[in-house]
Amino acid sequence: MPSALPYVPNYGKIKTLFEKVASARVPDTFTQAYLAETLGLKSGGDRPLIPLLKALGLIDPSGKPTADYALLKNPQRAGTTLAQGISRAFGPLFSANENAHKLSGDELKGLIAQVAGTDEEVTRRTAGTFRTLVEIAGVTNFGPEARSGERDAGEVGARPQGVADDTGEGERASRVRAGLRPEFHYNIQVHLPSNATEETYLNIFNALRKSLS
Repeated sequence: MPSALPYVPNYGKIKTLFEKVASARVPDTFTQAYLAETLGLKSGGDRPLIPLLKALGLIDPSGKPTADYALLKNPQRAGTTLAQGISRAFGPLFSANENAHKLSGDELKGLIAQVAGTDEEVTRRTAGTFRTLVEIAGVTNFGPEARSGERDAGEVGARPQGVADDTGEGERASRVRAGLRPEFHYNIQVHLPSNATEETYLNIFNALRKSLS
């Protein structure tokens, strides 16, 4: 059974789209108005870029940017993020040939026609869309396991798992001891008779003060 693959007729605008996404603010909702007025992609042929972003998992079905959309603004994460989106959108292509991104023009068109069952024109547009996205991603690995070789921002400076701390146990213990400041607290409870006079209360407190002074 043929599998649908995403494409845009004017795939020459895809590079412009991602350049503008990287420099513009993240919208609350990615609408045609945002595409035209903020990103400057105003022609009718630019509208299919929105469904393409949805297929790549960069905006959700309602048009709201996903977490991956924001990563496109990080040069160290953008390539890997887009590669993962490509692997999702063109999953049937990679299932048929895991090296689809390395195929020559005619080989790629043949694979697309095989997987999607498209005619010559749609096959050409799909191939152009796919090759343009792969070029923009600029990585060699595609799929959920793709890595850019860069650590996540939160991992910078973190100690890799399995690597022991070179600080000796004795040194750490000394640091702990040096930081200790023992303090002692006493809680004294005084049970006063409910029927005593004021003079009795004063005598009790005076005796207590002398004992603690």
